[in-house]
Amino acid sequence: MGTYLQIAQVVVGVTILMVWLVRANRDTNYRGGDAKTMREEFAVYGFPDWLLFPVGILKVLLALFLLSGIWYAPIVRPAATAMAFLMLVAVVSHFRVRSDSPRKALPALCILLISMSIAIYV
Repeated sequence: MGTYLQIAQVVVGVTILMVWLVRANRDTNYRGGDAKTMREEFAVYGFPDWLLFPVGILKVLLALFLLSGIWYAPIVRPAATAMAFLMLVAVVSHFRVRSDSPRKALPALCILLISMSIAIYV
């Protein structure tokens, strides 16, 4: 189980870092509504503009904690639990945009499920 959990930590950590540090200002097929950037996506979900930065910082920190947890295990469960909560909010946000296809929520749902499995089995 240890190897699976470490792979899962890397998958979640690297995915979140890519989304928030590399692709935040790029268009993807998974953004809510017609959003082209993370800022526009937050607006589609009805979140205030000021929330983007704290959520981004928190997700990046949690991703780094999950990666660091490979060497320092005590931080893994809290980081995975917090990430699962944030990804649950993301999934719910996708479904609140009724014009979106469920496919747009798929990456968030996958990260939610992986984060939950890390939190449960670590």
